[in-house]
Amino acid sequence: MAAEWLEESSRGPHWLGFLADASDLLAGTLDPDMVPAIIAQVVVPRLSSWCAVYTSDNSGPLRLVYLWHADEARIDGLREQLADMDVDAADTRVTSMIHLPESQVLAVPLTARGRGLGMMCLGRPDRFPDEVIQFAEDIGRRAALATDNARLYAQQAAANRALQRSLLPPNEPEVPGLDYGVIYEPAGEANEVGGDFYDLFKAGDDSWRFAIGDVCGTGPEAAAVTGLARHTLRLLAREGYGVAAVLGRLNQAILEEGERARFLTLLHGDITPVPDGLEVRLVSAGHPEALRLKPSGKVEAVTTPQSLLGVFHEVVFEADTVHLDHGDVLLAVTDGVTERRSGGRLLDDDGGLAKLLAECAGLSARAVAERIRRGAAEFASEPSADDLAIVVLRAR
Repeated sequence: MAAEWLEESSRGPHWLGFLADASDLLAGTLDPDMVPAIIAQVVVPRLSSWCAVYTSDNSGPLRLVYLWHADEARIDGLREQLADMDVDAADTRVTSMIHLPESQVLAVPLTARGRGLGMMCLGRPDRFPDEVIQFAEDIGRRAALATDNARLYAQQAAANRALQRSLLPPNEPEVPGLDYGVIYEPAGEANEVGGDFYDLFKAGDDSWRFAIGDVCGTGPEAAAVTGLARHTLRLLAREGYGVAAVLGRLNQAILEEGERARFLTLLHGDITPVPDGLEVRLVSAGHPEALRLKPSGKVEAVTTPQSLLGVFHEVVFEADTVHLDHGDVLLAVTDGVTERRSGGRLLDDDGGLAKLLAECAGLSARAVAERIRRGAAEFASEPSADDLAIVVLRAR
């Protein structure tokens, strides 16, 4: 390490500062489409007159993804020249030279973690000094690592988006006499799977079910419990089990997961259209209480608090029955709404959610859901650190 430090120090503080700035720029993005642009603009004009960045996917042919020239008017002409340059003939293991009329071309392989990712080609009209070649190789190593990190992050984010979609309803059913609105917003980074979920599905000829839940934590472990809960709810509901029985069996299924188990709060309900509105039977297992809004603006809690899931073996759940007259609204949220924090206060302190809901009298279900979402967002200036799910059911 001392020898490497002495070698870099001999290049002078000016060059060391250049390398430090380049590293900061390359480390500052996880967007794989941005990295080639940063590479090119780091080296031009400091090391070369122009830079062409090539990448390859799964060991395929090299493909030009970004081109930059100190004289922007010459980019189109240079692009035509590069179309005739055989970049695939360049050595993929060590830095080499490629022939191009009117330019000396330095081809620096982009290799990270033992995998070839592409090629950084630098061009200038005169010979490349040894010192510039060394710096180009340094930049190439940093650029390759940044490229690989961005690709891995993008792949993980895409996989988790697909997983997240698989944990949400595939479609929105039509329910006679019901106007509904749902909002789901995962918090955290793009490579995290949220712990909140909701569902709405047909359970029988004249019966529909809904659910809104919150699994402890995020990531693959939470996703596993979310998947278990969602599929268990659908399976048992379609086999004719009532909402209380479904939660009892789901509780046992979660506990049987052993060390992989995560506790879960859940509001699960059965919706049956009746002549004067909707009949709803629901169970709240450790979940924030559901609220009913009357057209007059009156708001009341309609669920009895019961044990959350995945904690106790001997639990018996009982369903509450709620009638929704035409125009009544039932609101269910996760704690990303009720526990939204601003300083030392929570949104639901002193009945904050009920007050927010009371302002929604006369609105459609989707408008109510959006109003609650906006109220939660505006309650604090900083972004939310928790997932958020909102389900609004309104009897037409």
